[in-house]
Amino acid sequence: MRISLTTARRLFKVRSLTLFAAFGLALALLSATPAAAADTPTLKIGIATSPQIEALKVAAREAKEQGLDVKIIEFTDWNTPNAALANKDIDVNYFQHIPFLENAKKQGGYNFVAIAPGTIMKIGLYSKKIKRFDELKDGATVAIANDPVNGGRGLLLLQRAGLIKLTPGIDYRATALDIIDNPKHLKIVQLEASQLARSLDDVDLAQGYPSFIKLAGTTDPNSALLFDGLENKNYAIQWVVRPESVNDPRIRKFISIYQHSPAVRAALDKAFGNLYAVAW
Repeated sequence: MRISLTTARRLFKVRSLTLFAAFGLALALLSATPAAAADTPTLKIGIATSPQIEALKVAAREAKEQGLDVKIIEFTDWNTPNAALANKDIDVNYFQHIPFLENAKKQGGYNFVAIAPGTIMKIGLYSKKIKRFDELKDGATVAIANDPVNGGRGLLLLQRAGLIKLTPGIDYRATALDIIDNPKHLKIVQLEASQLARSLDDVDLAQGYPSFIKLAGTTDPNSALLFDGLENKNYAIQWVVRPESVNDPRIRKFISIYQHSPAVRAALDKAFGNLYAVAW
């Protein structure tokens, strides 16, 4: 069948328009897909060394699937995560509870805001030399945390164990100067919290954090002679940001993923068993 030149030109024009429309539709679809996420800056989260990081990695993978790129930055001490947040090297940190944060703001002059709670972690009194507190000899050496807040928490635990008495009514801000009775003449030494787990070979009793004990492999994290409870939400780890980031949608989205993901809870259960609780 023959067609006229005019008809051929019309058909070519229609086909060209159809191809152009299809190409335009393809471009529109591509621009509507996660490529838009490329315009969203990577969310940088700071954490002190802890088995907590495994649950954060799980949440980061889920966030990636939802178009949010997350970088977990691990620090080896409890001071650098706040300095990094102040310097804008990270967007949010996740390692400290409210009492620690308030002390850090006071000592470092930080202007930070806690925007959501995470997990509450138990602490305990551990020993590789005794099985009961009444086995502690006169003059025994006891290690507690050297920062003002966690050291006070350790002293309160020693008081609960009946080993010392503190100034009546004192809270986590207790210091060694608040010890008003020490019948066994315990020698209180203060170490960086992350190093307490490694002190168990050198001291008779130590305040301990199950997460650090698990990392160090020095003893069974469940073997504390006494644990504090999980009911005090003051000790819940907080998501901490600078004031301008309070409503950052990236941070809010990641926290939501962390709090609602079954896979994250499974990772926390694997890491801590019954040594933690959620505070949200």
